[in-house]
Amino acid sequence: MASINDVARKAGVAKSTVSKVLNNYQLVSEETKAKVEAAVLELGYVPNSVAVSLSRKEFNRVGLIVDIRHNSQFIDEIDMQYLTGAFEMSKEYQIEVVTFFSSQFDSMTAKQVVSYLKAQRINCLIIYNLSIENQNLVKLIEKQEFYCVLVDSPIVNEKTSSVSIDHFTAQYDVAKKTIEENEYKRKVLYIAGGKGSYITDQRLAAIKKLKDELHFELIVKYGDFNEFKAREIIFKWAEKADIIVCASDMMAIGAVFALTEMDIFRPVCGFDGIPLMGYTKIAMNTIRQNFFEKSKRAFYELKKLLDGEKGQHIEMPYEICRVDYIDVIQK
Repeated sequence: MASINDVARKAGVAKSTVSKVLNNYQLVSEETKAKVEAAVLELGYVPNSVAVSLSRKEFNRVGLIVDIRHNSQFIDEIDMQYLTGAFEMSKEYQIEVVTFFSSQFDSMTAKQVVSYLKAQRINCLIIYNLSIENQNLVKLIEKQEFYCVLVDSPIVNEKTSSVSIDHFTAQYDVAKKTIEENEYKRKVLYIAGGKGSYITDQRLAAIKKLKDELHFELIVKYGDFNEFKAREIIFKWAEKADIIVCASDMMAIGAVFALTEMDIFRPVCGFDGIPLMGYTKIAMNTIRQNFFEKSKRAFYELKKLLDGEKGQHIEMPYEICRVDYIDVIQK
C-alpha cells in the first residue's frame, strides 16, 4: 500500500506539500497540484482519514457502545447488524470508529467514563439500547460531553439525537393482531425484556393499554431478552395462559421450544423480525425492523450534529410480518 512518502517522491515534492494538496490549501501552484494528484492516482494512494482530520483540526473519532448480551444462547444477530451499518457509514464519511461494550463502564463514574473516552480520542458516540439504569452514560449525555446519537433511547438535547421505531405502537399492533386472531384470549402471558430498558417500558405500556381495551387477564414476567429465561418462564406459566406475547424474537424462540417440550400449543408472537425465528418452523407474528438501516441513519444523524445541526428524534419504519421457515431458506 502506497504511503504519503511514496507520493512525495513520485511527485518530486516535500511530504508537507502533499499534505497541503490533500487538504486543499490555497497557496499551492496548479502545476504542483497536478503533479501530486497524478502521483496519488498512479500509486492508488488512500489518505489516512485520521491524519487528514487532525491536520484540519476537525478530528472526529466515533465510539460505538453496544450492549452485547453474554447470556444469550445464540450470536446476537441484532448487534451485528448495528455494527455492520455503522462500519459502512464510517467508510463513506472516512471517520474512524472504535467499538466498546456497555459493561466496560459499569464500575465507572460518569467522570471516569468521560476521561476514559477522551483518552481514546473519542469526541462523539453512537449508543445502542441505553439502559435507564446506566446512569454514568445517561449523565454524560445530559451534560452534553460528547456529540451523541442514541438508538432506541428517547433522550434528545442540543448535542444528542435519537433514532428509533415507535416501540409503543409496534408492540400494541403485533400483540393486538395476535390476540384477535385467536378465539381463546382470556389470559395473556407477556414476557417483557429487561428491567431498566427504555424500550421495555414503552412496550410494556402498550400491552397494558391493550389489556384495558380488550379486557383480558395479563401476566407479566421479565425474560431479559434471553431465550433461556423465556423458556423457564414458559415451563412455569404457559399452562395458565391462552396466548403468549414476547417482547423479542429471541424470547419467542425460547418460548416455542419450551412449548414443544411440554407438548402443548399456545399462539406466540415476537418482536424484531430476525431470520433465526424461522428455524422454529412455526410461523409467528412479529415486528420487522431494519437494524442495519437504523444504524446507518444514526451515523448520518451524528454527521449532521458534527456539521452544527441540533439534536432531533428520528422515527424509523417497521412492519408487522410472519417469519416462517420457507421465508428463511428461500433468501
